[in-house]
Order: sequence, then C-alpha cells, then structure tokens
Amino acid sequence: MSTKKVADAIEEVDMSAMPFYVRLHKAKQLIGKVHKNAINPHFKKNYADINSILDTVEPILLQHDLLLLQPIKDNVVVSQIIDIHSGDLVESYMTLPAITDPQKVLSAVTYFRRGTLQSLLSLQAVDDDGSTAASSKPSIDNKRFEEAVQAINDNKYTVAKLKASFDLTDLQTKALLLL
Repeated sequence: MSTKKVADAIEEVDMSAMPFYVRLHKAKQLIGKVHKNAINPHFKKNYADINSILDTVEPILLQHDLLLLQPIKDNVVVSQIIDIHSGDLVESYMTLPAITDPQKVLSAVTYFRRGTLQSLLSLQAVDDDGSTAASSKPSIDNKRFEEAVQAINDNKYTVAKLKASFDLTDLQTKALLLL
C-alpha cells in the first residue's frame, strides 16, 4: 500500500480515540520489511541502514500519532515510541561501550540506534554481521541477479540452481515467480 493511501485511510480515523497499543499494532502491520540499501564491505552483506529504517517506519508512526525519539541518556542509546496523546511509551536501549575516539563513538551510536529500533519494532532486516553465521549461502546483488535471470531466460542457468546457490531476498524470490 502506498504511503499516500495509508495516510488517506488513517485520516478517516480519530487516532486520539484509539488506545496506544492498538495504534502501535496497526502501525507495525503497515511497516512491513525494511529496504536493504547498504552493503557492509567487511562481510559483503546487504543491510538496512538507519536512514532506510527511519524512512520506512517514521511516516507510519507519525500517521498513528506515535512519536519516535532516539536520545542518548547516561551513555545509553534509547529508542522510544511515544503516544502523543497519553504520553505512554515503549522503549529499547543499549549501553554504549567505553570508546574515546569520537568517530567510533558516533558509529556505535548509529549502530545502536538501528539495533534498538529494529528490536523495538521487530523489524525484518538483514543483520550485517550476524547473518553470515546463520546462512551458508551468500546473497546476490541486483546486478548479478539480473544477469542470472537473463541466463535463465537464455536456458543457460536454472531457477533451482540460483535458489540453491544464493540466499535470495523476498523481492528476488517474487521476481523469479514471474519467469
């Protein structure tokens, strides 16, 4: 469903009349999967960076009168979703490691913002370092996937070999259904 259609459907409902957890539940149903837009060069895995996650979740939360904040309090990165009507909130947090290098601190803050938000909303996204151990198959980037599809169309490769060789995204798997 497009963001505009979601906004139109939600405008018809008085958000302030709905309990906090009902709105949070409805927002979670609309969020879906987060777009994987970055590559971790060390592990050669795709993942959703903090901007992709925010672009996906924040408009939907706001449409449900839910405010996302990610403050740092006492060396702890906190992700909070707050009901703007009642002040009720849910939160997830992680304590920052003892780091003195400012660039490393900012990297850790960004990483922890992403992690706490993914945890708080149970978002489906690739863990850029943990998924290597979970999957014995490598992922395939879009360019190589398109080349594989062309090879399948030219009868030089098969869908079964592609699925057996690579850990495909949901979008790639759906694209194969069109062949």
